[in-house]
Amino acid sequence: MFLDEIARPDDVRRQNRRLVLATLRRHGLLSRTDIVAQTGLSPSTVSAITTALISEGIIAESRDGDIIANRRGRPQVALTLNPAVATVATVELALNLVHAVLFDYKGQMIAEEFHRVSTLDAKSDDLIHSICLMLDNLLESRPSNAGPLMHISMGVQGVTDAARATMLWSPITPDINIAFGEVLSKRYDVTVAVANDCNMIAEALRWTDPEHYAEDFAAILLSHGIGMGLYLKGKPFLGAHSSAAEFGHMLHVPNGALCRCGRHGCIEAYASDYAILRRTSGQDEKDQPAQDVDPAIYDEVANRARTRDGEERAAFRKAGQAIGSGLRSLFSLIDPIPVALVGSGAAVFDLIEDDLRDIVSGTSGWGAAQELSIRCYPDEHPLILQGCMMTSLLHLDTQVFAPGDAGDTPIKRAI
Repeated sequence: MFLDEIARPDDVRRQNRRLVLATLRRHGLLSRTDIVAQTGLSPSTVSAITTALISEGIIAESRDGDIIANRRGRPQVALTLNPAVATVATVELALNLVHAVLFDYKGQMIAEEFHRVSTLDAKSDDLIHSICLMLDNLLESRPSNAGPLMHISMGVQGVTDAARATMLWSPITPDINIAFGEVLSKRYDVTVAVANDCNMIAEALRWTDPEHYAEDFAAILLSHGIGMGLYLKGKPFLGAHSSAAEFGHMLHVPNGALCRCGRHGCIEAYASDYAILRRTSGQDEKDQPAQDVDPAIYDEVANRARTRDGEERAAFRKAGQAIGSGLRSLFSLIDPIPVALVGSGAAVFDLIEDDLRDIVSGTSGWGAAQELSIRCYPDEHPLILQGCMMTSLLHLDTQVFAPGDAGDTPIKRAI
């Protein structure tokens, strides 16, 4: 067997079932022969698992997907995930925005709804009411052939406790310790996941570009706030309480510029949109940060930085130095890894790249000349929602349709 340790027959069957679902999740339409080739499972094992999954309505045969037309003999019937077996809901909570989407079990969008909410003035009850109102509307109007709601995932801007599905603190609302998971779970009778939006971005990148974002990589959100989703050895890095790496609040300058978190000298206090506008408007770096930033003004400042060498360009250079300093510190602990820059800051990468790379270039040292891979994604919202969707769907794959103990090992090849 290709297992690290001897496993009970039930565990092996569960692992194999998860492996088949994961393979269909990744590839979409596959014949039984293809599943055998992708998983390394025996034909008899694949036949038994797929027969059971079909009888339970979790997967289905797709005659439209009669595939492998170039093979000799009778065409093989394609298997696919059954979209109608379940519905999952995703919720993005960002500055002045609540965005909810329903997806089917194949990951196809069913319906979505946006609400503009003044989050800076909203209390926890206000936010929960807005989210429930949107979910109620979406669930009541979904098609009759949609599956039952079976999971909810939230991506929020701020510090979260994933184990308790709670938002501990966020710069977008005055309330703290908001137990979204407990409230939504009671209302909709499903499991609810609450995580930092940067972790959801990282999860999405793993599925959209698995060749580039595989075992080790960092996704940095550069927007009104700065955060990081970090994967090491194929697993998300999680703190003891927080569900993400708080990259934006790493120390850059001792007793330096004031950050929204109330501390001084954070990377965010130099590299966020509010930090750049604070500097270019002539304010002192210890002045209270702006609670909201007009994107049009930020774009105007960026355009001026591109056309002349003045205070605007200096502000973006400082931002690049702050981010580069944080990455250099990170890469002093681990080897340099691919980096994704996401959000409005990714749209101004041309203004921060040189200084960022200059700072990071000393990381490798000892004569090494490894080139840092950086890719940019200016719109974070689709990635946050896709990450939430995958969190929900993978929960169904591994904990509902192939349930096991919380301490189960990750999916691996087993026979």
